[in-house]
Amino acid sequence: MAKKVRDVMTAEPRSAELALSLAEAARLMKSEDIGSLPIVEEGRLVAVLTDRDIVVRAVAEGVDPKATVIGDIASRDPVTVEPEQDLDEALVLMAQHQVRRLPVVESERLVGVLAQADVAQEAKSKQAGEVVGQISKPTGIQST
Repeated sequence: MAKKVRDVMTAEPRSAELALSLAEAARLMKSEDIGSLPIVEEGRLVAVLTDRDIVVRAVAEGVDPKATVIGDIASRDPVTVEPEQDLDEALVLMAQHQVRRLPVVESERLVGVLAQADVAQEAKSKQAGEVVGQISKPTGIQST
């Protein structure tokens, strides 16, 4: 029987509201040792703030992290999975969208997060290596 997302996800992940300041969100991400922060309104997932969002949309633009709310820079319409989806389907989504973390939603409510590390622990070593390779494949964006 195939594993389900529910079997390996992190349940009840830390989340934040749209009005949280960027500085507070960064401190929270540091203290929780997380690279993304799901953003909810009344329990419903509305966006995700990633460490990359902070760098590209805030630091690189010179915004004031104390005066900026995370709702202004977070990624809207995140790719999600449901807890009863097969883990293999989640792997395909992660590779297709080149994301390391997927919010897990049930009836639009955030119930967990599936991270690349969770998948790597569960998947066969060859399959995990292939997925990590696909997720991490360069997108053509050059760094300076």
